[in-house]
Amino acid sequence: MKSVALHNLGCKVNAYELEVIGQKLQESGYMIVPFDDKADIYIVNTCTVTNIADRKSRQMLHRAKKRNPDAVVVAVGCYVQTGKEEALLDGSIDLAVGNNRKKDLLPILEAFLEERERNRAEAGRDAAADVKTLHHTSVVDISREEAYEEMSLSGWNKEDGGASQRTRAYIKIQDGCNQFCSYCIIPYARGRVRSRKQEDILKEVRGLAREGYKEIVFTGIHISSYGMDFIDKSDGDYLENGKDLRGTAMERAYLLNLVREIAEVDGIERIRLGSLEPRIITEKFVNGLAAVPKVCPHFHLSLQSGCDETLKRMNRHYTTEEYYDKVKLLRQVFGNPAITTDVITGFPGETEEEFAVTRRFLEKVDFFEMHVFKYSRRQGTVAASMENQVPETVKAVRSGELLELEKRQSAAYRKGYIGKEITILTEEAREINGERYRIGHTDTYVKAAVPDEKAEGNMLVAGKAVKLLTEEILLLES
Repeated sequence: MKSVALHNLGCKVNAYELEVIGQKLQESGYMIVPFDDKADIYIVNTCTVTNIADRKSRQMLHRAKKRNPDAVVVAVGCYVQTGKEEALLDGSIDLAVGNNRKKDLLPILEAFLEERERNRAEAGRDAAADVKTLHHTSVVDISREEAYEEMSLSGWNKEDGGASQRTRAYIKIQDGCNQFCSYCIIPYARGRVRSRKQEDILKEVRGLAREGYKEIVFTGIHISSYGMDFIDKSDGDYLENGKDLRGTAMERAYLLNLVREIAEVDGIERIRLGSLEPRIITEKFVNGLAAVPKVCPHFHLSLQSGCDETLKRMNRHYTTEEYYDKVKLLRQVFGNPAITTDVITGFPGETEEEFAVTRRFLEKVDFFEMHVFKYSRRQGTVAASMENQVPETVKAVRSGELLELEKRQSAAYRKGYIGKEITILTEEAREINGERYRIGHTDTYVKAAVPDEKAEGNMLVAGKAVKLLTEEILLLES
């Protein structure tokens, strides 16, 4: 039995894909071990969203080879997809597999291992000498195909998979992105939009429900585009009065219909959406979601900047006025939903005036949480060659200001629950101030805790929020 250590970098989509890979390896007899252990095989699911992500990917690959020079080090994912030449020259990588072949990693790996052993036998060398003198990187298919790569979880089979681990499942519903924001390399790493068939998603969700999962989270590279590639191009169906409807799949209710179907699956109590494009927030879409009681009123609307001039340079396809209208619509229909977002500080050309405009807009919207990023220059993108790159020291100051704003807004949102009835889906047990609690999340993804003796893992528990146990965790009195 060969041991395999897995490490993921980057987004929830990457995490989902590595979970599938790990499951397939286990089912085929491989033993999964911690990444810090000495293993026969190391698999690093890489990220390339920024130059920093590239560096972290290389560091993890080097760390694996250093831990066991005789191990097979496998690099998969977006860094491999966009950095083929670097991967070929990196002596720490034995096998590099592009995004489009992740689903075939197991047979690719086993073929590589067979060839490796055959070459060693023919060479008549010991393993250590063979690694030193015959090392080369085998690269498998880094072309960008348009076909959807089918990867799905068949169920939970980890040895330590207790009830607390069977709470929330991330479901990949699509891959790729057609937006081509000026700062983003992902369309080049992931390709164009490819959507997963609804019946395949439902099959996976039913299996996970049987395993005890109660919450489903939609994930993908650009889930608002789900279904846009279903439109039949052969008969011109994608044209209507000369307008290309592939860009308005969000208006054709593909995502909403998927939500409705999953809501019918027995055992699923919550449906949570991943990051959404602001343009999908229409009255039809929002009212449709509100009619499904299992939908969590937690919406991550990607913003990136609160200044229209900066948004134009980013090649984002909305204005701040349009964005604010979407937020008002969500609050009108859902009452007090959790609105979260992403913000980039120090984008090329961002002046002090533009940053001030962004800050005022963020104060106006009043988010539950903001993920604040300092702009990272990514070679291969339009923004990398833009003039007026912002100094790192300026980026750091602006990022710090927005993080302080985020902390205040987030605290105020949590405090707003004190004295109100809430329901949490319980997860892990934790000790806080010497007492044992069961931690869970509300449907708006606010953390709360109930005394451990009153609940087990993976239970829906209702009660009143009475105070904050910590800065981030409410105490629930059931």
